Amino acid sequence: MSLSELRVFGRSGTPISPLTLGTMNFGEGSGASGSGLPGGAPTGADESIRIIQAALDAGITAVDTADVYSQGESEQVVGRALRGRRDDVFLATKFHGQMSPNPAHSGNSRRWIMRAVEGSLRRLQTDRIDLYQAHRPDYNTDVLETITALNDLIRQGKILYYGTSVFTPAQLVEAQWLATTNHLIPPVANQVPYSMLVRGNERDVLPIAQQYGLGVLAYGPLAGGWLSGDFVLDAGRAPTRTHSLPGRYDISGPASERKLLAADSLARLADKLELTLVELAVGFALSHPAISSVIIGPRSEEHLQAYLKAADTVLDESVLDLIDDLVPPGTNFVERDAGAVVPSLEYAELRRR
Repeated sequence: MSLSELRVFGRSGTPISPLTLGTMNFGEGSGASGSGLPGGAPTGADESIRIIQAALDAGITAVDTADVYSQGESEQVVGRALRGRRDDVFLATKFHGQMSPNPAHSGNSRRWIMRAVEGSLRRLQTDRIDLYQAHRPDYNTDVLETITALNDLIRQGKILYYGTSVFTPAQLVEAQWLATTNHLIPPVANQVPYSMLVRGNERDVLPIAQQYGLGVLAYGPLAGGWLSGDFVLDAGRAPTRTHSLPGRYDISGPASERKLLAADSLARLADKLELTLVELAVGFALSHPAISSVIIGPRSEEHLQAYLKAADTVLDESVLDLIDDLVPPGTNFVERDAGAVVPSLEYAELRRR
């Protein structure tokens, strides 16, 4: 596999590169963005633009962002970086997250979608979005309202395709059924976390994606840093991102202890195979037949080069079997690794009379 070997993005028929550049780390700089909400990015605008352009020069053809990343600053940076190159890029962004202190400026309602898309188009400096994604399910909004609004945006030419992110199996099937029975254009994509440590989607989400011909963008091939090399038992140093997402890197408790042991074992396997852990991780994510493209999230040009090198990694069956032995298929060590916790698990009152 190499960046020059494009993959077909589900039933859309669109060819995209096996790696997609994720831009969550890109913005005007660190700290709050001025909206009263957290959302600073670790990589400033100028370096972010250099990374984006280097990725495109290397053969990456897809860029994924979201309006909520640094409260719009990531989209602004992407828009600046794509000047003169927009037509060569499969550009994806997302709506749902809260974009101001006003809670009405969020969600998957028609009212918010119609406003959110205009903001994204303006910040991205484009007349259309290739893939517009619901960043998370909205349990307060009927799915039919959401997909009807997105269908209308396709008819208006403001978006070309729409998709979802971390929808449950039932929600994926419901969206397809509602679109078909109401003569609407159905979603063509789903975005999911997928890595050697986060394999729960192998149980049902990825098979459903294959059944309906969905393009799948897999994010988090390094499992949010757990496969960065920091989580090895003899590293002698603390994880580098503990300060920003403390719950994610808490290694107390039996589930996280098992996850730590698995991360350590995978790091040792990579050493035995004379691969970097990044190469092993990206090669694994690219090997699943349901995955159209793997989203990478570099914070520096050095990180980008490591990811680009990993795109050439091809793992044979014996290596994939060894990974299965260390982390069985369908395994998620902790519930939050699924990307979102469904209300029936998060709120005790929904489980009790």
